[in-house]
Amino acid sequence: MAEFDLTRKMAPFLDTHLIIPLLEFIEPRKIYEEHSLVEMHRKVLMRTNMMDSIMETYPDGKAPEQLEKRRDQILQERDELKAKVDVVVEILERDSVKEMMETTRERDGNNKLLDYLMNNHGFSVDMLDTLFKYAKFQYECGNYSATSVLLLHFRSLVPVHDPNYLNALYGKLASEILLQEWEHAKDDLAKLRAYIDSNPFDSEWELVQQRAWFIHWSLFVYFNYPKGRDDVIDVLLNQQAYLNTVQVACPHVLRYLTVAVVTSKNRQKNSLKDLVRVIELERHAYQDPVTDFLTCLYIDYDFDAAQLKLRQCEQVLSNDFFLTACLDDFRECARLLIFEMFCRIHECISLEMLAQRLNMKQVEAERWIVDLIRNYRIDGAKIDSKLAQVVMGIKSVSIHEQVAENTKRLSARAQQMALQLEKMRSEKKKSTD
Repeated sequence: MAEFDLTRKMAPFLDTHLIIPLLEFIEPRKIYEEHSLVEMHRKVLMRTNMMDSIMETYPDGKAPEQLEKRRDQILQERDELKAKVDVVVEILERDSVKEMMETTRERDGNNKLLDYLMNNHGFSVDMLDTLFKYAKFQYECGNYSATSVLLLHFRSLVPVHDPNYLNALYGKLASEILLQEWEHAKDDLAKLRAYIDSNPFDSEWELVQQRAWFIHWSLFVYFNYPKGRDDVIDVLLNQQAYLNTVQVACPHVLRYLTVAVVTSKNRQKNSLKDLVRVIELERHAYQDPVTDFLTCLYIDYDFDAAQLKLRQCEQVLSNDFFLTACLDDFRECARLLIFEMFCRIHECISLEMLAQRLNMKQVEAERWIVDLIRNYRIDGAKIDSKLAQVVMGIKSVSIHEQVAENTKRLSARAQQMALQLEKMRSEKKKSTD
């Protein structure tokens, strides 16, 4: 399963602290050599100030002495920063200031609150830097609750063009993710997307990179609340800019988009065709058992291969940090897709044969198929009781639908080529500098 693990591909798009949960997830699954994984975990932790966690990666009494010295330095730095920030926090905790913050919090970029603090409470611009530095320090130490509060204050005080505003958006979102406060994380994700889509960046490629970061961070949120998978489809498949980003910068995200589409009872029918088209276009860039399952089913029409891929998908999903909770839903929905496609290809199939394959009596099989058609709204499916067959009607596609589909495909391809050219220009410029 190591060949299908995406931790290495995803790490460049994640903050150090967000990589740690991924490593902790795969460690007990034994898909990598244990010593190698412990070393990697330690290297990642060493990029933080979480000294207790670093020391725990060593056997008892075997931690290097320099770690103790570094721990003492961190504690000293904490005390120095806290002494500076206490004055700031004391101002922000005043009742009149809290009331003012509640009325202006949602209007990011508004200087009204900052002007009020400077005119009435002796607040200075330097205090903003102190507040941000202390928030970043607390984050590096793993104190995410304090970080969340501090960055909420900071974000309410600075304008959107402040150099640290984007960092504060990411820091607040990461803190809520690591605290598993999904409602707050969802709100922070919306704010981050709004900022990125406003495009305050110097180049188109920088915008693509920021969207790629957003996509990876969003997976923590989208796969942790009930309708999150529908949001994955809305953002990554239905928004052309984000779909182009997936195709150009991170095609491995197609795994998560595929699971979202297959398991979405609300969006599956309308999204499956678009997804299969994207998977076919990107087969040269990325494929795994999850995307190959749809390839076998809808492009190659190979049902035996699709069933084999489905068995592999069960292993892939059970070892994927974001998808392990989706395994049962994916298995059920994938089997239904196989059943539907099998019936569509063959137009009709006897209830007797289905009953044998399902290990049911013929009456039970007929009832199961009726429920299947009713609950999942399989278009054109009906049961002929006299002939004891399941019959699938064929829906013709009008010329207008074909033209619209081809136009949509050409437009998407043109946008993708433009981004590829921008990426090549950016890389060429870096090599000449």
